[in-house]
Amino acid sequence: MKYLIFNKPYGVLCQFTDLSGRPTLKDYIDIGGVYAVGRLDMDSEGLLLLTDDGEFNQLFSNPANKQFKTYLAQVEGIPTESMLAGLRSGVSIEGRRTLPARAEILNKDPKLWSRSKPIRYRKSIPTSWLEIKIREGRNHQIKKMTAAVGLPCLRLVRTAIGPIQLGDLKPGEYAEIERPKAQELLLSI
Repeated sequence: MKYLIFNKPYGVLCQFTDLSGRPTLKDYIDIGGVYAVGRLDMDSEGLLLLTDDGEFNQLFSNPANKQFKTYLAQVEGIPTESMLAGLRSGVSIEGRRTLPARAEILNKDPKLWSRSKPIRYRKSIPTSWLEIKIREGRNHQIKKMTAAVGLPCLRLVRTAIGPIQLGDLKPGEYAEIERPKAQELLLSI
């Protein structure tokens, strides 16, 4: 069995083929038979797990086995305590309330790679970085949550899934992890 961690770059689809010719995982990963465990939006970056272990994929992806996923979110504006409280208690997205998130303001900008497409910059509106941990994985969830509390998301980077960390992988790099490390994910459920 193979278990990979991959630092998905901005603008890459979380699949191996695309009829429109957009960048996909195939452009970076030369190991056959592996599939993404979960997804990241095309404009999100960071940690993606891949495996050829169907049982692991099914167990891990089951909503009953929710893992905390950690994200760094660059948002437009300065978060207030009430904005953070909104994220921490859950917000309504498309008529459904999210589970409570863990949300903290970062005191300094994280050390990240530069992005191929720079973020929107406005001279009169400051940006802030948040660390947000969620146990769900709805479509564009972090972006919708931050927007719901008045903090549009400019950049989103996933840094961890449960105990698995992105570490020092640069965008487009992947590393194989041992089965016991992958099993930690299932044991931490």
